[in-house]
Amino acid sequence: MKIIDGKKIADSILARLKKEIERRRINPCLAVILVGDNPSSVLYIKAKEKAAEKIGVRIKKFFLPANSSENEILEVIKKLNNNLEINGILVQMPLPKGISPDRIIKEISPEKDVDGLLPKSGFDSPFILSIWEALQATKENLENKKIIALVNSEIFGERLGMFFKKKGLNLKTEARSREADVLITALGQPGVIKGDMVKQGVILIDGGISRVDGRTAGDIDEESVKQKAKWLSPVPGGLGPLTVAFLLKNLI
Repeated sequence: MKIIDGKKIADSILARLKKEIERRRINPCLAVILVGDNPSSVLYIKAKEKAAEKIGVRIKKFFLPANSSENEILEVIKKLNNNLEINGILVQMPLPKGISPDRIIKEISPEKDVDGLLPKSGFDSPFILSIWEALQATKENLENKKIIALVNSEIFGERLGMFFKKKGLNLKTEARSREADVLITALGQPGVIKGDMVKQGVILIDGGISRVDGRTAGDIDEESVKQKAKWLSPVPGGLGPLTVAFLLKNLI
């Protein structure tokens, strides 16, 4: 089994972005909104901060208590939309129960939706871009391959399918994992995909991130699939660093 080194690819992207910032003499600024203190969310923000600092991007954090109302969050977004210093706005998911992600996200200005969540956003989703970049890193011919995505969001599944369609490829979200030549997961269920659930020679793209006993875990049980998989993007070190790199690329 070959490993897709997302961190190495991301470092290369970040190096190019740093040169672009210096060449254009710009001072990009990303606003990050966190509601509550979800440990995984705090970890994600730290990863974004570390990458941003490396290339000269400023991050302004807006931490709100978990009991904040939707209107209080929307007020922060409204101010950031009107702040010319802010180039991009990111609302860290998940939001606390009782708060509608759709209502919050749709208030972000499309010009500042660097997470690519809005239908009218000018940006592709960094997560989807990271999936595609990981697949490109394998240099495998994807034509006539059966590509299956197991996802926990119907909307995300539709957007992923549309992206692949633009690339001339067909992606299915309702199929058995054993049928896949390429299996993409975004379930957030640690170790749910076992070796007996995949076919020999499969390409595995693990986009599920969970925290288990203080460590980061993906959807795929790496130990049990290693005798079958041809390629694996691991967790950690796979899509995570790539997603951060593409987020900053959108911002710039």
